[in-house]
Amino acid sequence: MTDHRSTRPLVALLDGTLLAPEQPLLRPDDLGVLRGEGVFETTLVVDGTARDLSEHLARMGVSAATTGLSIPGPDAWRHGVAAVSDNWSGGRQMVARLVATRGPDAAVEPVCYVICTELSPVSLRQRTEGVRVLLLDRGFTAAEAESAPWLLAGAKTLSYGVNMAALRYAAEHDADDAIFVASDGAVLEAPTSSVVIARSRTLLTPPVRGILAGITVRRLFRAAASVGWQTFAQVLHADDLRSADGVWLASSARLLAPVVSINGVRRSDGGLTAELHALLEVPS
Repeated sequence: MTDHRSTRPLVALLDGTLLAPEQPLLRPDDLGVLRGEGVFETTLVVDGTARDLSEHLARMGVSAATTGLSIPGPDAWRHGVAAVSDNWSGGRQMVARLVATRGPDAAVEPVCYVICTELSPVSLRQRTEGVRVLLLDRGFTAAEAESAPWLLAGAKTLSYGVNMAALRYAAEHDADDAIFVASDGAVLEAPTSSVVIARSRTLLTPPVRGILAGITVRRLFRAAASVGWQTFAQVLHADDLRSADGVWLASSARLLAPVVSINGVRRSDGGLTAELHALLEVPS
């Protein structure tokens, strides 16, 4: 039997079939390629176990329903995730992406696969050394996004052009990441992360209105509440970020990265990052 274990990117279909990363999978006329039509989820796999997989699968189902895409059920996706994690021989942390594209225009079912890659050194470094962020105008309010479902503001789709443009803009202006702010001044989310702040022994995050529900935030809040922290969803503004005891970007792969500057102004994490990392069970 051929040993497929590898440190290279691994790709698996949902029936467990492994594909070489250079093996063709999507047609040139796949609508996921041409128009960003599709949904995805990203999760961290540590020592062969995918973190919060049930929650990621549930959110993927919501995204698919929002976009009118019919995708396989959770068990099929679990099979694909197991195929890549069982055959991974790289470091103990890898990133698994679950992808469903709409396929060609005449397709009757989506193209579904799981791809895993090594967790990047940049993500590992930013967990401890932090990120410098810019505040960028998103161009609409949370209420406007909710009243315009075609904006798909609460769905995790393949249409990430704006998100990637924001990250490139940040990099061009001596920053690592960005935080989107609504046109009414309310803090929304980062291009690939949720926003969390600490105020005394209280953790706060923007309400899920016009933004993606953060799975890592939910996990952090559950753990923090169990040891006496107060946790709330609350409308935040730029001044709240500047005056907070600490600000973090929470995501499924990077997990929790402290914000060390906002628009070029340095800020502290209040000495809280190590405590929150422990609550979130951030692997070393």
